[in-house]
Amino acid sequence: MDTKLLTAIITLVLIAASLLMIRAGWRNRLRRQSDVDRLPKVPGAPGEPVAAAEGQYVATTTGGDWLDRIAVHGLGIRTNATLAVYPHGVMFDRAGAPALYIPAAALADVRQESGMAGKFVETDGLLVLAWLHGRHELDTGFRTRRAADKDVLLTALRNLISSAPAADANSGK
Repeated sequence: MDTKLLTAIITLVLIAASLLMIRAGWRNRLRRQSDVDRLPKVPGAPGEPVAAAEGQYVATTTGGDWLDRIAVHGLGIRTNATLAVYPHGVMFDRAGAPALYIPAAALADVRQESGMAGKFVETDGLLVLAWLHGRHELDTGFRTRRAADKDVLLTALRNLISSAPAADANSGK
């Protein structure tokens, strides 16, 4: 048999085996994360955002573990998105994936990081929102398209998080 043909066949077999293992790993991840509750419903008419910016939704990971991507509910799909901050919560309007809404009461923290789940940028180039979903602590990353938008979003998110407990206490929840 020709050496080039044998090399091509071996390469194709290795590529196919790799793809099958990747698929099996993703299915196992989905099965392992099946206890993650359904996502909060996106409000029908959310109103005017306090702040908004275009960028990239990076991923949602297990809180504190920037490599453990959450695969269920489309949370592991990296896509272009718009992040909008409202007085009642945060919405990621994602291209090619369902919108993700996080109520203000679920938000725990916002911080800046340089990477998560396969996306690495300059120091403090990502906004990472820490939030509680059922019994799971999650981190969701967002990269703004324009650097100046990051500071506007960071301020709006910090204001939302600091005012959320007071708003919940006043409503009797």
